[in-house]
Amino acid sequence: MAVLSIRMIGDPILRTPAAAVTEFGPELARLVEDMTETMIDVQGAGLAAPQVGIGLQVFTYRVDGAQGHVVNPVLETDGASQGESDVEGCLSVPGLGSYVDRTDWARVTGKDISGQDVVVEGTGMLARALQHETDHLRGTLYIDRLEGEDRRNALRAIRSADYNLVTSRTAAERARTLGSSFTPGSGGSGAFGRTTR
Repeated sequence: MAVLSIRMIGDPILRTPAAAVTEFGPELARLVEDMTETMIDVQGAGLAAPQVGIGLQVFTYRVDGAQGHVVNPVLETDGASQGESDVEGCLSVPGLGSYVDRTDWARVTGKDISGQDVVVEGTGMLARALQHETDHLRGTLYIDRLEGEDRRNALRAIRSADYNLVTSRTAAERARTLGSSFTPGSGGSGAFGRTTR
């Protein structure tokens, strides 16, 4: 396993809808392992494949003791809004956070790395994470769901020179653990076009 580089806002892959996974095998298993290690390394609640530069419908999650992954997820939501119960942030938009209107219940159905059916259902923070990660696979960031003054403030912050310092500092901090499970310089390219270490 390896810790992967997380793409930051401005990278076009974050705005590109991900393709459905059609091949279930060792490369997919390796991707999920690496994404899980990366998510844990940066203390994230979830991570979508486009965030590590892979345009496939895969995400990992780790919320309130529940941990796993979903391939080709289909999202269902219902119930009341969570309102301003929790500030939502994103590993690809570091240093910012806002209240985002999410439903209190969500379920995704999809596949696991072996192509077997999987269902993940939850409320509260897990529901928020399922919605957030599914958005990533559609090319949507949480800031796209902001409205009014919240949206203006977020976009103003992202355009500021100070925000470039935040993303640069975050990238430098994360770079310290990249490829930490492998000998640096071993090189190679996997089937998903990512360099392995």
